[in-house]
Amino acid sequence: MTRYVYDFIDGHRGMADLLGGKGANLAEMTRLALPVPPGFTVSTDACRAYLADGAVPPGLFDEVNAHLREIEVRLDRRLGDRAEPLLLAVRSGGRYSMPGMMETILDIGLNDATVTGLARLSGDERFAWDSYRRLIQMFGRTVHGVPAEEFDRELDALHATAGPDGPTAEQLRGLVETYKKVFADRVGHDFPQAPHEQLYLAIRAVFESWNAHRAVLYRRREHIPDDLGTAVNVMAMVFGNLGPDSGTGVAFTRDPATGTPGVYGDYLPDAQGEDVVAGGRNTMGLAELARTDPTSYRRLTEIMGTLERHYRDLCDVEFTVERGRLWMLQTRVGKRTPAAAFVIAAQLAEEGLISWDEALTRVSGAQLAQLMFPTFDTDATPEPLATGVGASPGAAVGRVVFDNAAATAADPPVILVRRETNPDDLPGMIAAAGILTARGGKTSHAAVVARGMGRTCVCGAEALEIDPERGEFTVGDRVVRAGDVISIDGTTGRVYLGEVPVRPSPVTRYLAGELAPESDRLVTAVDRLLRHADTVRHLGVRANADTPHDATRARALGAGGVGLCRTEHMFLGERRALVERLILADGPAEVAAALADLLPLQRADFVAILRAMDGLPVTVRLLDPPLHEFLPALPDLAARVARAEALGQAPGHDGVLLAAVRRLQESNPMLGLRGVRLGLTVPGLFAMQVRAIAEAAAQRVAEGGDPRPEIMVPLVVDVRELAAVRAEVDAVLAEVPGAPPIPVGTMVETPRAALTAGPIARQAEFFSLGTNDLTQTTWAFSRDDGEGSFLGDYLDRGIVDTSPFETLDPDGVGRLIRLAVSEGRAARPELAVGVCGEHGGDPDSVEFFADAGLDYVSCSPYRVPIARLAAGRAAVAQAGVSDSR
Repeated sequence: MTRYVYDFIDGHRGMADLLGGKGANLAEMTRLALPVPPGFTVSTDACRAYLADGAVPPGLFDEVNAHLREIEVRLDRRLGDRAEPLLLAVRSGGRYSMPGMMETILDIGLNDATVTGLARLSGDERFAWDSYRRLIQMFGRTVHGVPAEEFDRELDALHATAGPDGPTAEQLRGLVETYKKVFADRVGHDFPQAPHEQLYLAIRAVFESWNAHRAVLYRRREHIPDDLGTAVNVMAMVFGNLGPDSGTGVAFTRDPATGTPGVYGDYLPDAQGEDVVAGGRNTMGLAELARTDPTSYRRLTEIMGTLERHYRDLCDVEFTVERGRLWMLQTRVGKRTPAAAFVIAAQLAEEGLISWDEALTRVSGAQLAQLMFPTFDTDATPEPLATGVGASPGAAVGRVVFDNAAATAADPPVILVRRETNPDDLPGMIAAAGILTARGGKTSHAAVVARGMGRTCVCGAEALEIDPERGEFTVGDRVVRAGDVISIDGTTGRVYLGEVPVRPSPVTRYLAGELAPESDRLVTAVDRLLRHADTVRHLGVRANADTPHDATRARALGAGGVGLCRTEHMFLGERRALVERLILADGPAEVAAALADLLPLQRADFVAILRAMDGLPVTVRLLDPPLHEFLPALPDLAARVARAEALGQAPGHDGVLLAAVRRLQESNPMLGLRGVRLGLTVPGLFAMQVRAIAEAAAQRVAEGGDPRPEIMVPLVVDVRELAAVRAEVDAVLAEVPGAPPIPVGTMVETPRAALTAGPIARQAEFFSLGTNDLTQTTWAFSRDDGEGSFLGDYLDRGIVDTSPFETLDPDGVGRLIRLAVSEGRAARPELAVGVCGEHGGDPDSVEFFADAGLDYVSCSPYRVPIARLAAGRAAVAQAGVSDSR
């Protein structure tokens, strides 16, 4: 018989797949003899079985009852006992943290009889009735879908009439009766009085919450598999709402926003579990706990030190103090901002808790990309409109919206403004550039989710009076309406009216050589980790650069050469007229004259780029796009000619151009006359470019330089095409004295090229994988059309996990790449292979390319540091080093 339930003492943190992250960590704390309330975990196996069959697995509740009896014996209390009732907390907990996305139900076991027993046992009737109303509220919402506002409305009405000390026990008793009526009216039957029935229904509700819309949306955003399921953790209740000597809190072993060492967190006296993250009351710092209960504070800091050393990372914890006794309710490796991730990884390596190799596994290229975003220019900021808690760093500017619908419907960027967020706000948080709340702190729902998503967030801006129904908020006599522009600073917590200017981030300035590596903690951490990545990576990183300026910038950012120099970009602007002459040329003499005029311009381009990249390879792609792209658009040209004819004027040059455009017009130009086909059908075109490259290299040699150009022939699909072009290329190279040896290779950017890589490699000295076109031709849809129409729907429906144009498709395109590498090197063992598509700067794709045995990736200059980091991570992964958290 399958086992589904495990006592906390039976597990450990390595069982997260079975027990979920929360259950595995509760088990680990229990094994460390930390003060964890007794409990057990219903495994993810049970959830998967329930979701597959639509029914609880046979024998599950019998197993639950057996483990429940062990808790009852240990505490000498029974679930449902009228005199000394045992109450239970039921919490979800998947393999990966999904803050607030699934369900929690507290105070299971309270009913009309046990509430009086709890009152006697605690000596606090008000507390007992408050706990009962919490149960009905959470149970109604979670198990039966009763809208939260149905209960909130009644609670708000009670608080409006309560005295300065809050509602009395009698008033809370009346609220319970009101809640029971709301429940019955909405659900169709009375609130269940049988404690075991409450427990069983709660477990089932947690299972079902795995497929709640917000949970599915969160998983898709975070690329968490849908088939993992959630565990359910059942533990004895401990109460932080028993008066001023009780409370609840969330704490971090280091600042999750900046990585600064020290204990950070929020605490609420006389509060129960969800009150801190729900944000309904503004929290206070842990200094309040240190002042009011120094014994619990000292014990908490001792435990947090133990956990950080044990997990070797930033940990966050949830805890409750029950009348002076500290209880640990959860720990996990804490979510953090990208800045904190780099700082903490470097600190832990410097402290010797982890190796520098493992430190690389703790950060990602995506996080580095976020650190390169601009920040507000503090010299130009006006007086802040309000100030809250800087919960997730960044500079966000956008129009104010107050709900999900507005956030998802409006043109970006927008700032989502709420009193506090809850899990149902996830769609709006995803759509927003930043999040601003009037309540909550660094551990509120808004803060935790925003940090996980890399969104700028300011919480707890108490000066904001938010009225979402009127679509406005006020700060004093200032009114800010939906659609108004505001700016929020997630580092300082400041909120500004209007658009505040931004400036480059310190990380970008460091990467550009404007700041010293030791200029601040974050820059130092980025520098150490990038330098370590460079020492361990095997994959080279080049840049896509078409101008000397781009090449210079790329070299400063750490590029090891140019992997793609697109010559078509050199034919624009004033030179377009020369290309028109080439296209309109009548006979070989005019073609030769047009090419002769282009030659010195091309040569000068290559001299400047080779100078900027002296000593490093520069891969020059010969002309690739269809020729009609260098002519005016057909509709505009036809309209000009029609206007001239309507006025009785001769169309002149426009008429000649129109004829040429119509002659060159193709049904599918991206699969038409372009790439290698241009070189074969326009005599002398490729020869002119090759001569320009060779003469530029010869000039650089004469100047004492070390030029290393490489010539790349685009869009080859048959080896005979490349053989024909090579004959011309080799002949031209032989005519240029003083030029260094120049390798000739090709782009592999179609399935046929990949499938015939062996024969092609006999004519090519290197391959460059053009993954943009290879993805389009393999998937049979264009990037512009796919991303502009159906690809978003594919992502929403889970048909694809990510756009194949952002992250390489390993099963289809990736398989073709592996085949091309294998068969190409079988034909030419010394074959160099790189990639020059947009995937060259995507961290996940970079790891694939390293595993596939490529020599280098090439990407846009500002993505070079990201690719360097990703290549280092790939190297340590290949060496067997992993994130041990």
